[in-house]
Amino acid sequence: MNLKQTIFRKEPFENYLATDQRFEKTMSAKDLLALGIGAVIGTGIFILPGTVAALKAGPSIILSFVIAAIVCALAGMCYAEFASSLPVAGSAYSYGNIVFGEMIGWIMGWALILEYVLAVAAVSTGWSAYFTSFLHGFGLNIPKVISGPFDPAHGTYINLVAILIVIAIAILLSRGFQSSIRINNIMVVIKLAIIVIFIITGLFYIKPSNWQPFFPYGVHGTFAGASTVFFAYLGFDVVSSSAAEVKNPSKNMSIGIIGTLIIATFFYILVSIVLTGMVSYTKLNVADPVAFALNLVHQNWVAGLLSLGAIAGMTTMMIAMIYSSSRLVYATGRDGLLPKQLGKLTGAHYYPKNSMIAVTVIIAILGGLIPLDQLTNLVNIGTLLAFTLVSFGIIPLRKRTDIPNNGFKVPGYPYIPIISGLACIYLITTLSPITWIGSLIWFGIGLIIYFSYGIHHSHLN
Repeated sequence: MNLKQTIFRKEPFENYLATDQRFEKTMSAKDLLALGIGAVIGTGIFILPGTVAALKAGPSIILSFVIAAIVCALAGMCYAEFASSLPVAGSAYSYGNIVFGEMIGWIMGWALILEYVLAVAAVSTGWSAYFTSFLHGFGLNIPKVISGPFDPAHGTYINLVAILIVIAIAILLSRGFQSSIRINNIMVVIKLAIIVIFIITGLFYIKPSNWQPFFPYGVHGTFAGASTVFFAYLGFDVVSSSAAEVKNPSKNMSIGIIGTLIIATFFYILVSIVLTGMVSYTKLNVADPVAFALNLVHQNWVAGLLSLGAIAGMTTMMIAMIYSSSRLVYATGRDGLLPKQLGKLTGAHYYPKNSMIAVTVIIAILGGLIPLDQLTNLVNIGTLLAFTLVSFGIIPLRKRTDIPNNGFKVPGYPYIPIISGLACIYLITTLSPITWIGSLIWFGIGLIIYFSYGIHHSHLN
């Protein structure tokens, strides 16, 4: 077998089904929706509508969210078809292995590892900041030396709270995902309830004059806003990581993925309508625009609730992403592209214990010691690359006669998958040069690992 044949060898679908059947199938459509909403609707809902309205779109931020949702829904439908057809662990990594070949699958998996690990590490530092502020309200202060990343010049050496919350969530997940999903569901309800309270309260303070002019930056500003807020929807792909643990995946996976996007869009649009109606968009370029708007109309008690909503939102996001990243690393270990110990299911609940420990350690180190301001930009390119390949992957998937699909199928085939892939490529071209340089380094490391280790240890070898 020559090099080309080796790197494009495809994993038989039946192998994955046989290997992943030991997972407990406990998740319903409701659980998938809570998992997806927990990942997608985070603290960004309290920030993005205001800052993007102020800097790029004005009141037309409402349409920006609609445009971004349409683009994201295209990729979401492609994910839904893959998840319905291939109910296995590993999400886009496994899909790529089956339809494109091993190396492409590895690149997709490496991109998603980047997304999940960096996203959780960044959110853990945000969680730490909110929790520290919460304690400060009661007169309790965390010593400065353990309150930030390793930066001796500014007196911080480790962000202990960020490390502890990551470890706590990993321990929760190790006790069985059924108990974890119950806690996740409760936190999602709390988060959405606080958002609803803001919307209802804000309705009484809307001034239609604040929506004039509706396009202060022109239609171009509306589309520029859409490119920015597109990233508010990222995270729905974590639903596909759970396919091996879902009851009736051919039906429930599409409900979880597409339902997540519909609900998230609904809340983002409502918050945008209320926020830009309460306050002129020119005043919303602040760190906490929703809290600013509430304080402006003397509804300080609702502003106080936002901190609780933010903590709940960040917690559900970390639960979803740590869970998904452990399944992704498990899938690469299952195939031998990373050490096989990572691909074992152990414990009373048959969960990937070793991969959970590995991702927890990596995320805790990043969140506790390393400033993440620049690294988080890499999340975008990793996600969009996976979206692109999943979109185009529908075409070879449909041609596979050995993979039946009695569930969801992308309408308008093959045009919708092609449009989805091209839309993702366009968004990739809008990213900054620094993001491109960082991503090239990341994927270079990934290819070195594949050609020095994975290609030789792959069980297909």
